[in-house]
Amino acid sequence: MTCRIEKTLRDTPLRWGVLLLVSFTMFAAYVAADVFSPLKTLLETYNHWNSLEYGWFSSSYSLFNVFLGMLIFGGIILDKKGARFCGIGSALLMVAGIALKYWAISNPSLIDHQITIFGTAYKAQVAWAVLGFSIFGVGAEVGGITVSKIIVKWFKERDMAMAMGLQLSLARLGKGAALLFSPMIAEAAGNVARPVLLALALLVLGMLCFIIFSIYDKKLDRQLHENLTDSESSFSIKDIASIIKNPGFWMIAILCVLFYSAVSPFTKFATDLMVNKFSVDAKWAGAIPAMIPFGCIILSPLFGRIYDKAGHGADLMIFGACLITLVHTVFALPFVHSWIIAVVLMILLGIGYALVPAAMWPSLARIMPEKQFGTAIALTYYIQNIGLWGIPVLIGYLLDKYCITGVRITDGKEIPSYDYALPMTVFVIICMLAIIVAIALKKLDRIKGYGLQMPNER
Repeated sequence: MTCRIEKTLRDTPLRWGVLLLVSFTMFAAYVAADVFSPLKTLLETYNHWNSLEYGWFSSSYSLFNVFLGMLIFGGIILDKKGARFCGIGSALLMVAGIALKYWAISNPSLIDHQITIFGTAYKAQVAWAVLGFSIFGVGAEVGGITVSKIIVKWFKERDMAMAMGLQLSLARLGKGAALLFSPMIAEAAGNVARPVLLALALLVLGMLCFIIFSIYDKKLDRQLHENLTDSESSFSIKDIASIIKNPGFWMIAILCVLFYSAVSPFTKFATDLMVNKFSVDAKWAGAIPAMIPFGCIILSPLFGRIYDKAGHGADLMIFGACLITLVHTVFALPFVHSWIIAVVLMILLGIGYALVPAAMWPSLARIMPEKQFGTAIALTYYIQNIGLWGIPVLIGYLLDKYCITGVRITDGKEIPSYDYALPMTVFVIICMLAIIVAIALKKLDRIKGYGLQMPNER
């Protein structure tokens, strides 16, 4: 019989301090990921980007993750080398990527130069920014799966869903801060580089927080060493076959790509939507989409707590998918132009944005064995990144090709105006597919007995 230690660091209040440290790392990552989300109009004004270039840039976050399979390698490394090694490495990649992006955006000489890639000419500034954001995307996504596995390790069988919800809340606070403050900083500075510099400084602090976490995590490993058998701690490449044969994994992965494709790319264009459809001033337009992540600050841990105590994880995912479908449907209606309605819709979208992940990630942890969780979540993130790469490019293409309705004057310069009905219809279709998958997951749970409807604490 394996010897058990009666009390470890994860049985003390210190685990909440650990959660705060790794959550700040992800807070910084979310700031950096969305620092350009409300700046589409300003990029068109100051840097002469068009919608397709902005779409390519937004999708580049997932470029290396999708086409080089970096997330899959990251998940395997996480399960083989551990969270400390993987987390510090991902933090370094995030810092390096945003540093390169800042250099590109702050260098005005790159605006008028071009780089030819596979026979196609691109603005040099766009190309270098894409490269930097692609490197950052590898670090951010691997960092995300690392933090998820850390939470499973430190909160297993006690407050796990709530801890995941709290981490999501603090991370999305970074998203909200970027959406709200980035355009204000850019307007005050007269350029779009200053918000990127702030994001870079936060990422450096986030890396320091993760190094501090690593000290405590190493102490916990010493305490748990006697309790870990080879079968519990080892991971084999053969386990990948076990993961991909699990139908529950596929249901979660497909729901994940549909849900995040309906929300994350939308936030990249939501500020421009506020300007074009609801006539909100570009300086303040980011404040309305910022309501999405700010609403999650309270709701994500609340929904996680509900899942911990009452269960109904599948029901939470179904309701969340229905809610975001309703929101995007109303946004697509051509006669809706009131900014007050836009505010209400963003609040509802924030509720849906909190509901689905608060139940989805703990459900994946319930479906998959802990030793396979890092690779399972990495594969899920990989599939998710296909949507995060493709949808922004599609939306940018549709806007440039079919949705230009004229021009408007911003800071004395002419930039296109857009009709967002067609892009919003695309988001509605994605949401409807998410509802179908969430219902199918609930039915599969009944057959396989995953226990997704059961409380985490028994």
